[in-house]
Amino acid sequence: MAENNENCSSNCSKCGKEGCGERKSAQDFREKLHDGSSVKKVIAIVSGKGGVGKSLVTSLLASHIQHDGYSCAILDADITGPSIPTAFGVSQEKAEGGVMTASDGSQVEFLKPVKSAGGIQLMSMNFLLQNETDPVIWRGPVISGAVRQFWTDVVWDNVDFMFVDCPPGTGDVPLTVFQSIPVDGIIVVSSPQQLVRVIVEKAVNMANMMNVPILGLIENMSYVKCPDCEKEIKIFGESNIEGIAKDFNLKVLSRIPVEQKMSVTVDNGEVESLTEGYVDFAATTIESLLKK
Repeated sequence: MAENNENCSSNCSKCGKEGCGERKSAQDFREKLHDGSSVKKVIAIVSGKGGVGKSLVTSLLASHIQHDGYSCAILDADITGPSIPTAFGVSQEKAEGGVMTASDGSQVEFLKPVKSAGGIQLMSMNFLLQNETDPVIWRGPVISGAVRQFWTDVVWDNVDFMFVDCPPGTGDVPLTVFQSIPVDGIIVVSSPQQLVRVIVEKAVNMANMMNVPILGLIENMSYVKCPDCEKEIKIFGESNIEGIAKDFNLKVLSRIPVEQKMSVTVDNGEVESLTEGYVDFAATTIESLLKK
């Protein structure tokens, strides 16, 4: 970005001002995978606000697609508030490390992801703490560095689909994910309240600015199903997700209800046992990325 230039958009790749002193040629900020890693497709799960269920959506998608016969992994980019280990019942596990010989003959350190009961490869900050309740009191640049290291220093073994569970908002970590990791698509998670429209729009606009394709929207806490008549009760009022999707020319990939069984199952670390099919269409959409 040029100094003292109020009209600068900060996007050097689309700027026609050749004389700009700060202008840079198109630059690839993406980090290289570890020598022993293989990851085919990367899907980021994002939202403009917290508490909408990104980790639940991430866990359900990875479990569903793993059940379909693909190899899945989750990079938990929520460094200060990780919940992926709890959902998969591995919160007490620790990531193991070692040293291996790289392709150039040098010795490089590596971390091994923790595997879930169903074989999903997981990396989360909790696997590196002495106690899972230890707080991570780091500033933004250090947190972003940890996210990059989860990509570069972990040996991801022949992964078909990696899901990146991003913290809420459009700050340091989502920006680091979009710039440092070759993301093939994002899924925006929302909840039904009207105010979420602005929050969704922020996430969508960030993805567009970063030139990352949006696969679609998933609405969590969409409704409660009556246990007697199975009627859908809209506890947050009528959903606006279809209107939002139409305005941004996006697909609604899933509407996930508030369900006691799901909540208890996830809290018990058994998310892989859920087979209700709430994310069937979303999973099919993601799997199609490898078939193109």
